[in-house]
Amino acid sequence: MAARSAPNCHLRLEWVYGYRGHQCRNNLYYTAAKEIVYFVAGVGVVYSPREHRQKFYRGHSDDIISLALHPERVLVATGQVGKEPYICVWDSYTVQTISILKDAHTHGIACLAFDLDGQRLVSVGLDSKNAVCVWDWKRGKMLSMAPGHTDRIFDISWDLYQPNKLVSCGVKHIKFWSLCGNALTPKRGVFGKTGDLQTILCLACARDELTYSGALNGDIYVWKGINLIKTIQGAHTAGIFSMNACEEGFATGGRDGCIRLWDLTFKPITVIDLRETDQGYKGLSVRSVCWRGDHILVGTQDSEIFEIVVHERNKPFLIMQGHCEGELWALAVHPTKPLAVTGSDDRSVRIWSLIDHALIARCNMEEPIRCAAVNVDGIHLALGMKDGSFTVLRVRDMTEVVHIKDRKEAIHELKYSPDGTYLAVGCNDSSVDIYGVAQRYKKFGECVGSLSFITHLDWSSDSRYLQTNDGNGKRLFYRMPGGKEVTNKEEIKGVHWASWTCVSGLEVNGIWPKYSDINDINSVDGNYIGQVLVTADDYGIIKLFRYPCLRKGAKFKKYIGHSAHVTNIRWSHDYQWVISIGGADHSVFQWKFIPERKLKDALHIAPQESLADSNSDESDSDLSDVPELDSEIEQETQLTYRRQVYKEDLPQLKEQYKERQKGSTSKRRERAPGNSLRLHFVHGYRGYDCRSNLFYTQIGEIVYHVAAVGVIYNRQQNTQRFYLGHDDDILCLALHPLKDYVATGQVGRDPSIHIWDTETIKPLSVLKGCHQYGVCAVDFSADGKRLASVGIDDSHTIVLWDWKKGEKLSVARGSKDKIFVVKMNPYVPDKLITAGIKHVKFWRRAGGGLIGRKGYVGTLGKNDTMMCAVYGWTEEMAFSGTSTGDVCIWRDVFLVKTVKAHDGPVFSMHALEKGFVTGGKDGVVALWDDSFERCLKTYAIKRAALAPGSKGLLLEDNPSIRAISLGHGHILVGTKNGEILEVDKSGPITLLVQGHMEGEVWGLATHPYLPICATVSDDKTLRIWDLSPSHCMLAVRKLKKGGRCCCFSPDGKALAVGLNDGSFLMANADTLEDLVSFHHRKDIISDIRFSPGSGKYLAVASHDSFIDIYNVMSSKRVGICKGATSYITHVDWDIRGKLLQVNTGAKEQLFFEAPRGKKQTIPSVEVEKICWASWTSVLGLCCEGIWPVIGEVTDITASCLTSDKMVLATGDDLGFVKLFRYPAKGKFGKFKRYVAHSTHVTNVRWTYDDSMLVTLGGADMSLMVWTNEMEGYREKRPCDSEESDTDSEEDGGYDSDVTRENEISYTIRALSTNIRPMFGVKPHLQQKEPSVDERPPVSRAPPRPEKLQTNNVGKKKRPIEDLVLELVFGYRGRDCRNNVHYLNDGDDIIYHTASIGILHNVATGTQSFYQEHNDDILCLTVNQHPKFINVVATGQVATAPSIHIWDAMNKQTLSILRCYHSKGVCSVSFSATGKLLLSVGLDPEHTITIWRWQEGAKIASRAGHNRRIFVAEFRPDSDSQFVSVGVKHVKFWTLAGRALLSKKGLVSTLEDARMQTMLAVAFGANNLTFTGTISGDVCVWKDHILCRTVARAHNGPVFAMFTTLRDGLIVTGGKERPSREGGAVKLWDQELRRCRAFRLDTGQATDCVRSVCRGKGKILVGTRSAEIIEVGEKNAACNILVNGHVDGPIWGLVTHPSRDFFLSAAEDGTVRLWDIADKKMLNKVNLGHAARTVCYSPEGDMVAIGMKNGEFIILLVSSLKIWGKKRDRRCSIHDIRFSPDSRFLAVGSSENSVDFYDLTLGPTLNRISYCRDIPSFVIQMDFSADSRYLQVSTGCYKRHVYEVPSGKPVLDQATMDRITWATWTSILGDEVLGIWSRHAEKANVNCACVSHSGISLVTGDDFGMVKLFDFPCPEKFAKHKRFLGHSPHVTNIRFTSGDRHVVSAGGDDCSLFVWKCVHMPH
Repeated sequence: MAARSAPNCHLRLEWVYGYRGHQCRNNLYYTAAKEIVYFVAGVGVVYSPREHRQKFYRGHSDDIISLALHPERVLVATGQVGKEPYICVWDSYTVQTISILKDAHTHGIACLAFDLDGQRLVSVGLDSKNAVCVWDWKRGKMLSMAPGHTDRIFDISWDLYQPNKLVSCGVKHIKFWSLCGNALTPKRGVFGKTGDLQTILCLACARDELTYSGALNGDIYVWKGINLIKTIQGAHTAGIFSMNACEEGFATGGRDGCIRLWDLTFKPITVIDLRETDQGYKGLSVRSVCWRGDHILVGTQDSEIFEIVVHERNKPFLIMQGHCEGELWALAVHPTKPLAVTGSDDRSVRIWSLIDHALIARCNMEEPIRCAAVNVDGIHLALGMKDGSFTVLRVRDMTEVVHIKDRKEAIHELKYSPDGTYLAVGCNDSSVDIYGVAQRYKKFGECVGSLSFITHLDWSSDSRYLQTNDGNGKRLFYRMPGGKEVTNKEEIKGVHWASWTCVSGLEVNGIWPKYSDINDINSVDGNYIGQVLVTADDYGIIKLFRYPCLRKGAKFKKYIGHSAHVTNIRWSHDYQWVISIGGADHSVFQWKFIPERKLKDALHIAPQESLADSNSDESDSDLSDVPELDSEIEQETQLTYRRQVYKEDLPQLKEQYKERQKGSTSKRRERAPGNSLRLHFVHGYRGYDCRSNLFYTQIGEIVYHVAAVGVIYNRQQNTQRFYLGHDDDILCLALHPLKDYVATGQVGRDPSIHIWDTETIKPLSVLKGCHQYGVCAVDFSADGKRLASVGIDDSHTIVLWDWKKGEKLSVARGSKDKIFVVKMNPYVPDKLITAGIKHVKFWRRAGGGLIGRKGYVGTLGKNDTMMCAVYGWTEEMAFSGTSTGDVCIWRDVFLVKTVKAHDGPVFSMHALEKGFVTGGKDGVVALWDDSFERCLKTYAIKRAALAPGSKGLLLEDNPSIRAISLGHGHILVGTKNGEILEVDKSGPITLLVQGHMEGEVWGLATHPYLPICATVSDDKTLRIWDLSPSHCMLAVRKLKKGGRCCCFSPDGKALAVGLNDGSFLMANADTLEDLVSFHHRKDIISDIRFSPGSGKYLAVASHDSFIDIYNVMSSKRVGICKGATSYITHVDWDIRGKLLQVNTGAKEQLFFEAPRGKKQTIPSVEVEKICWASWTSVLGLCCEGIWPVIGEVTDITASCLTSDKMVLATGDDLGFVKLFRYPAKGKFGKFKRYVAHSTHVTNVRWTYDDSMLVTLGGADMSLMVWTNEMEGYREKRPCDSEESDTDSEEDGGYDSDVTRENEISYTIRALSTNIRPMFGVKPHLQQKEPSVDERPPVSRAPPRPEKLQTNNVGKKKRPIEDLVLELVFGYRGRDCRNNVHYLNDGDDIIYHTASIGILHNVATGTQSFYQEHNDDILCLTVNQHPKFINVVATGQVATAPSIHIWDAMNKQTLSILRCYHSKGVCSVSFSATGKLLLSVGLDPEHTITIWRWQEGAKIASRAGHNRRIFVAEFRPDSDSQFVSVGVKHVKFWTLAGRALLSKKGLVSTLEDARMQTMLAVAFGANNLTFTGTISGDVCVWKDHILCRTVARAHNGPVFAMFTTLRDGLIVTGGKERPSREGGAVKLWDQELRRCRAFRLDTGQATDCVRSVCRGKGKILVGTRSAEIIEVGEKNAACNILVNGHVDGPIWGLVTHPSRDFFLSAAEDGTVRLWDIADKKMLNKVNLGHAARTVCYSPEGDMVAIGMKNGEFIILLVSSLKIWGKKRDRRCSIHDIRFSPDSRFLAVGSSENSVDFYDLTLGPTLNRISYCRDIPSFVIQMDFSADSRYLQVSTGCYKRHVYEVPSGKPVLDQATMDRITWATWTSILGDEVLGIWSRHAEKANVNCACVSHSGISLVTGDDFGMVKLFDFPCPEKFAKHKRFLGHSPHVTNIRFTSGDRHVVSAGGDDCSLFVWKCVHMPH
């Protein structure tokens, strides 16, 4: 027994020597109580210098590396390393955990910081992205997470003067963060020219946006905003590791050992150089500093803590020290005094006083020390070194006695003999040397038996023997002092060892786990007196075992605190203490030993409160001799509930299979059948593996569960109602305290918990995402707001939920073994208990975690398996029922007493007002008083007590009781056998519901003319059930074996039953008595059938692959059907009784002739013609369609045809019951599907009149009765069936716009590539040829001419310093919708283009912009709730896109939601209260997400549909109901808690209606929904059922719909040709019956409306052709507010030479004239072809336009008449230019040519010459000021100059340098080399323009950026300002006259941006 249980003594941590100074900083603070808080290894330490006392926080499971102090200075946050590291927030006073934050970081937590009011905490991870997380730490909830930086972050801090701002710094960076919504957005600090870019180590924030930071070189960098404004040089001479701000100023500490104090403005106050003080030493480095009043705390790299009083600064007080870096291995204890000696790789040896807790001596050696020993007399101290030498010192004064080096490898162990004469020295070269002490350590002998390094030594008490352990785990013995090996084991037998420090040997076998590698225990020390043993291992664990412990895997107590390796451990000389040392954490722990006798007084030290994870090696004091598990419990623990295929996997599987079957299209499939099923009654109750799952509701109904159904049973009326929201087995059920709601948990890959209302049977909330495989226990809190749940994953995870919000509050790992029950404390909502196999645990919530303490059994009992638990009458009292029949009574975590309650396990327990009720395996219900003192009454469940009104029969006396509940004067009892009984207080028992017992149920037969059926099961019973309203079991009979099939004879008098042993019997159908039985087969009888008519023959099919045919009258076998290759599954007779149809397990369909059994082959065409008496076959052409798309993972187990041969019902392995039209020809027939069974449906049968369908669940043992509702009979209730697997392919129309929108792939700006197909070497990568005449610096030559002719010579030139967006012409209508809205009662409109949101004033045309998006906006919506006036949400394109919510008037960002929709966000919608936001992604799953946008919290998310979703909108009156529409889909969604539940729109209710692509949605009263389709129809839905269609509401697709709650009228917008009666916009009444059409006077051939919105008497329309039009409702007048180009890119752009006009030409074939001052389009010309370029003549009287087809046109501006046109080229014209003297026209094309035309020759336009040898296509051209030269930039990144008009190339560089250009639009040339950026691998600069003043240059590029440079910019990568707003590809850019504006043209966004130039002041 001794070694089988853990020792009864205990260790308590008393002192830790050390402080973690290495690799950490800022980890030392004063608390409010003037204590000092820091950490070492895995322990948080609170040290009181006044009392010289330490308190320990031990909630971490690995090394702590970061610490932050709460602003109130009581709470501390610490972060650790590890694979799943967590943060603990704890109280420094009580050292208890307040909150645990987990599941966010990996690797470790590098920095922590609290914000100003201490509500939020920020943490930085050690992962590759250095993730930054912000927490609401009290709730344990992560608010936001973002990647921090690509390199390490060293410090992070909240800005204490600005809310929601943080600063982080680290390797070569500093970042300034702002937190908005759930998005953390960084801006990098700009070092500029003020200081070098370098690593920043620490920082502190000050007022006025100032940040001070300490740099690696010892400077202090001062930041204002994000810019470096000054540096304080030489603040320290080396890196500044720590900076601490306090009321008086700042303290900094550095690697140079100095502390500097600064005042609040960072002026120096004083310097303290610690190296110069009396405690100082060379190389002292400060890692942490804390300044409070006149005290300064300093932590150093070498693990010291100093306290400095400011006015005595040269006398620092050393309050803690430890070993420095390097491993710590050496430990020895003084033989007579309370001293410990340690030696480390830091070369120091230190002596500690265990009483004073202080260092009393220290001496530095030459070499790293690896081991130590003190002689018995305490005079000599021997130290073994790493270099193979050893040194002996005198303990008294640490002087050297001798230094000997005989070995080359490290000395790992040395020991003096007990008589003090010898020293044994063990070395890593596998030898032990023996030295004589008195002989000045002369060598006496050596032991050489080992083959590996020596790890441990022990002397015998008489000093005659030595035992060693080596690295191979070998144990050897030697004779002393000579060192001869002892091989004779007998000689050693009686030896008594002086000490025991060896890890191998019989006495310590038990310290090794049963299956373990032999070298992870580093040290052992035996305490002979206390009979205990301590061990230290590689996992940082110290264990206490009994000594000796002989059997492997002994029980122990364990203690954590050290980080990784504990290298050594020793008892003190008097066994009062244990000293342990850590290798990597180089700390020394001192533990107080508390022996058994003391424990009794010290109950308070019971369970160390720690994280569940940390003591989960449940070996603590589990006794292994607990009695064997009860058989029932054993069975239950072996259930795994794992599924091959989970229902959640089905959609994905379907997609995969569909992919494979794309090619094989089959015949047009039948529609689903017209009739449907409704679940009517379920016989069964799940008791065999569940407990406490049966309750009375408020109104006295009974709620329980079976299979996947929650059942509410009304016992007065004997009726049931069902909750069918689950799709797999329900495993647990809990009742809300108000008894009206129920929580049920199910099996699943990601199992869900549903909370539903028992009145309405509607789900209130669905909780998912935290458990795996299944949920086995749930419980509500007393206030009903919270729910606790336990999963069946390997660690039985416990989760605490706020169920209404669907939020996970806390989570913890429960236990390795199964947990049976969770109970929440009725008095304290933060406490709960769990109980299960060998376990009861008491939990309390701490933030995001739960802290568990094991029940402390003490001497009263042993850790038993607990089956149930309840709380008593105070929060401290709890009661649990055990598997041995006891009730344990607990106070807090201590077992107070046990009471024997039942024989066998106590399965259920219920607390009453004045007592308790228990139920057990013995079938007894016991009532107890309120303290379990006495049993008041017992009721035995016996057949004799059954009352006459029972709905069935009790199978056996005293069935095992699994659930008990009280109420309404009765006791409700659920049994393992699936019975529910009601026990009256006076004694009689009524049976209410029952099902089969454990074992699969397969056999089912319905009676030929009565509403009854028979079932037979593996539970060895045959039962007859009444299906009429009395719903009860009429008769039952026990069988000798289980059975798989049964059948009534045609006259209903006999019943045949096939059994599992190969026999079958016939019984009288009324009395169930045997008539006859046969036993001809060995294997299971799988089907049995009477022939029709008189029932002359009986066919008996078996798993032996035979069918025997018997003559019923003569009781003889008359035939055998042979020929099946596998077991038989189904048998059917034909109507004449002559033919048998057979299915086998090998999927064969065979036919046999009766009665002889001859095999027949019948062609499939004939099979249909045969009239079958019954059809239960699942094979053949007639039922090809019943096999699902995923036929490979599921089997159809049963089918049954109605007697009118119309409807085939099937059951399959996934638990689905389906109805098909018969015959189901063609693959994948359409069906209706019902979920109620959990896994296999083993059998289905229609009753004789087809009024009911009876189905059997194999594993769920339930019999379900469904009523068959005929086609005509349709209550308008939601149909609980689902439509078929595969969608029909017929679509209902094609539309180019829809297809385009569906297939568009959005370019992400950062990934955009070049829009022009250029090739060659980019300019900034080209090698420059040095020009010949590099001029001397001082030149007598004439000054160089200007590069550029300047037009405003008179004025002083003022450079442009900024561009401000003033106007945008453009609107994104081509592929977005519902994106134009009224604001401010119609004064303003809001819309978007490119990446900007635009607020446009209707009256004045002025615009203001929201420019925070970093890529294209795709959707926009306005919050309609009056509380959120003018709040707009916009979603964008991006790999990880964000949604911005902003105020339209002041453009302030209110919240940013970073989402998980990859690619982009295509639809957003606010809920009715305005608090929720719905978003839809463009990712392949088209995820739908619901946000609480103000907090940035994601509430729910789910894959929306596999095809594109276009719009999803909330119902205008709801916060939970919304509808999504898209490609062939409409779904009706409900938000329940955290879950999104969806129903597909049901179209089959209308004849010929089919699912079309839906494009728009609107809402009406009474739950009506309207959807616009691709064909122009509008569908009207009631709930989710289609009730009518409005045919051809528009002639083309209906793209937009809008309703207001004000009057309920509906606006629709579509695509149609304008006609007299029709229009693209229509206004309808509330029911969509009458409408009025509006025409849009746009002059387009077809109008295509993409957005509609209604204001006061006006309709606002956005069109595909980029117009925004206001239509008056009364007079139908149209007012175009916004114009834009329809299609891009807009290549051509030119500004008027003197006025504020400009022209643009685009791919849409128009040239448009825009007026900047009037903010509008003045004119547009349709050219009929795509235009590429446009140019004004110098006077502005002519315009030249170049076309994509090679033609060019010259127009007169005054009349817009064509002056001339010409087409000399076949390819696109890229640029066209008038010469400054108006004489020539130059035309550059993509045919690598420039043509010259002389305009003075009139409009004939004959080419006079052209430029030769252009190497690539022309991009831009510029004339010289004198019209004699032309510069051409080309597609191979080369610039050429030609003479005009001859076209000769100019090659002389000197000539080129002297040219003055009239304009400069070239992107090439040395003058503009600086415009090419480093990041342009794939993308180009597309356009440039130099200002008229000649000193500024703007460019546009493929990333959509406009940049402003100085001109010229010949240096590479010139400095610039950049302006965002365009989508990818800015195609052209120009200055207007006088440099007042810049106009930029967009490629992808078809928009024109007008920027105002801000000039520098004079």
